[in-house]
Formats: sequence, C-alpha cells, structure tokens
Amino acid sequence: MASARHRNVSAPSHPKLLGDHRFHALLPDADWGRLPVAIWRRFSTRLADGATIVYVGEVDHAHLSRAGWWLAQLARLIGGPLPTSAETGVPMIVAVTEDAASGGQIWTRIAGRRHGFPQVIHSAKRFAGPTGLEEYLGFGLSMDLRIAVADGALEFHSTAYAVRIAGRRWALPQWLSPGDLTVTHSDLGCGAFRFRLEIVHPRFGCIVSQSGVFREASS
Repeated sequence: MASARHRNVSAPSHPKLLGDHRFHALLPDADWGRLPVAIWRRFSTRLADGATIVYVGEVDHAHLSRAGWWLAQLARLIGGPLPTSAETGVPMIVAVTEDAASGGQIWTRIAGRRHGFPQVIHSAKRFAGPTGLEEYLGFGLSMDLRIAVADGALEFHSTAYAVRIAGRRWALPQWLSPGDLTVTHSDLGCGAFRFRLEIVHPRFGCIVSQSGVFREASS
C-alpha cells in the first residue's frame, strides 16, 4: 500500500527541484507510508545546489524555563542555535538551502521580536554520522538525529552530541548534554504545517519549547 501511494506522488516540475530520497532512506517503507502526502512532498524534493525554498509563518507557542533561558544564553557562544525569547504572535521565516559542499541542507530561521533585531539561527542537516543524519550547529558541534513517524507526523530525535576537533570526532559526555531534543513536523492541511521544537532535560524537565505554523512562500 505504501509503495503504491509513493508511486502516485508526482515528481517535482520546478526547474530548481529534484527528486530526493535521502529522508525516505532513513525510515522503513511502512513508516514512510504512514505520513501524509504533503509531508512526503516537502521531504522528497531536493533543491538544486545553492537554491532556496522559503516558508513563512508565526510563532504560536514558546516556553523557556529558567534553565532553558540560561542554556539559550550559553548557546550564543556557538552561534545561538536556540530561541532566546518566549514571545508568541511574532513572525518567523524558515529558509532551506541546498548545500553543495556537504551534500546536505542549510536551515536558516529568522524569528521576529517586538523590540530589537530579529534572531537569526543557522544550522545544517547533513546525511552523515552514526544514524545517517546529523544537525551541525557550528564551532565543530553536531547532534546525531534519528527520525521516526508518530501520529502521522515526522519526528527528529537527538541521540547524541559530538564535537569535532583537529579532524577527530569526540562524543560529548551525558552530563554535558542539554537534554533530549525533539523536532516535530506535522501537516495541517491546505498547505500549512506545524514545526515544533522541544528539549527535555533529565533533571529539569521541559526547558525549551517553541512551535509555529508555516506555509511555503509564494514565488
């Protein structure tokens, strides 16, 4: 059933879009088949090298515990990969650019603020590492990711953190881990989807969470 549905998904016709099976290859066919077709299409279209696709939306939920706030401030030392504000009702833009150098994707998130400049967060998804997928955060720090399907949504779960120094990869000890990170991509229909990030620390519980509703920007 899943393979039949997969064959019915039309190939991208835009000249900057190519067929992409990189995410599908990380999941069993049965799990991939439980995803809505709209999620298939978002994660099965590979941009030509250097091309960018843009999603626009609004933050509708945000939470930073005291521990989460301190973690976000410390993370500024490596480029600020975590939200530093718990504001809601503010705009957010997500741009995904194909990275020819790594064979992965560069994700840029621009979150508006009511006061001051927007926060800009950069990371790169690379199809490498022990799980076949890692998020590179900058300054040699990366996070191994495992993808799964739950309730019709695509989930990205952190499994380990590592730092690369002098060409060698060193796993970070558990006590240096900020906690278990989960990113969920769920389809809402009519071209909309929800992006949710959550970090749960083994001692402090949920320390960071943020979600927003997005649509692809009109070309």
